[in-house]
Amino acid sequence: MAGWKGRSLLVAVLVCSGLPVAAAELCTVSAYGDGQGNLVVLGAPAAAPATGQRYLMLDGRRGATGDANAPVSCSGNVVSFRSLAGATQRWQRLPTRDTETTFSSAGTKLVGQLIEPVGPADPKRPLVVLVHGSERTMAVAAIYQRMLVAQGISAFAYQKRGTGDSEGEYTQNFELLADDAAAALAKARELAAGRFGRAGYFGGSQGGWIAPLAATRSQADFVAIGFGLVVSPIEEDREQLFDEARRMQLDATAMKQVGQLSDATAQLMRTHFNEGFEALAKVRTQIGAAPWAKNISGEYSGDMLRMSDADLRRIGRARFDNLELIWDYDAEAALRRLKLPLLWVLAEQDRAAPIAATRSILSRLRASGQPIDTYLFPDTDHGMVEFRTDAEGNRVSTRITDGYLRLLADWIKQDVHGSYGRSRRLSEMKK
Repeated sequence: MAGWKGRSLLVAVLVCSGLPVAAAELCTVSAYGDGQGNLVVLGAPAAAPATGQRYLMLDGRRGATGDANAPVSCSGNVVSFRSLAGATQRWQRLPTRDTETTFSSAGTKLVGQLIEPVGPADPKRPLVVLVHGSERTMAVAAIYQRMLVAQGISAFAYQKRGTGDSEGEYTQNFELLADDAAAALAKARELAAGRFGRAGYFGGSQGGWIAPLAATRSQADFVAIGFGLVVSPIEEDREQLFDEARRMQLDATAMKQVGQLSDATAQLMRTHFNEGFEALAKVRTQIGAAPWAKNISGEYSGDMLRMSDADLRRIGRARFDNLELIWDYDAEAALRRLKLPLLWVLAEQDRAAPIAATRSILSRLRASGQPIDTYLFPDTDHGMVEFRTDAEGNRVSTRITDGYLRLLADWIKQDVHGSYGRSRRLSEMKK
């Protein structure tokens, strides 16, 4: 989910479990470049069985430096890049100014890091706070953070409450997390005083709910969102159910039952498991042994359907409603309160966060005069990743789509020009 199951891109790119490789094989976590605009960020050690370090290139290629066909390797803090033609180049590390810090939000101490390009102070340089997704792990954000810095942006990332060295309890309460993001922006402004111009947020996945809300209670000049939603968590589950049902080619009767399933589970969620058991039991009886009932998922509805009524009453809330999520959160209302520039980037084939309703809402808000730029990348799934389909029909991500990382940086710098991979900018805002 964009919201609560933790499918965040940051986790996929930055996870660093597994056996460490020899220290001599690792280079400084940093961006490296050829001085001509070609960039790669080396991150955490790769998880076993991969070896070397995780890498992400500006064009979206990613992997581990120890992979047999990896185009990059590193030794002595110098990257060797092998082009498709077989030529090898040496890319130097791009120096940065890194500042570790702590700040307080709602009485809780959080840990963050500001990374800035080195060189003379630039009072026009943008400053961006990275707002995490729903992952439970520490949101280090090194890959995204340093890729933005390598493109001329100062970036602040923080360990969300209850993860890493930050205090507090892990939660997915948007109100509290928005307060944390607002406090992070205030701290970033303080640390970078005199060395930045416009300041704002970038949020991926669940950050699409949190960053706009944070912007309503802070000195933000812009908000950029990747693969987030402008519907509630309940509506997200419903969209996923119907998306799956259409791919299963269910008939009209089954589609009606899918809608009834969504209605029943929504009542359970919005009442925190005080109402809805009888309605779900009735739907469960109507669906019976229909083959599709074994496979339909959504965010939570499929699991609830397949639980017994007794188990759902006994442990349902502990399993599905234990993170303080605001199930009926009105994301559109938060956007309507914003008058600042907003970038929203959509993955056309997003199964974790289907985009149809979000795309429609953004179009309506744009038509009403709000300054919203919306870009759509074809053939991409959640995380702006391209994918292949395996023999079982499962999607296997391959890379971040080309153009996405450049678009984020150029838009934040107010320097959008040319094309960005195969993206399409959706209809212009009414004048």
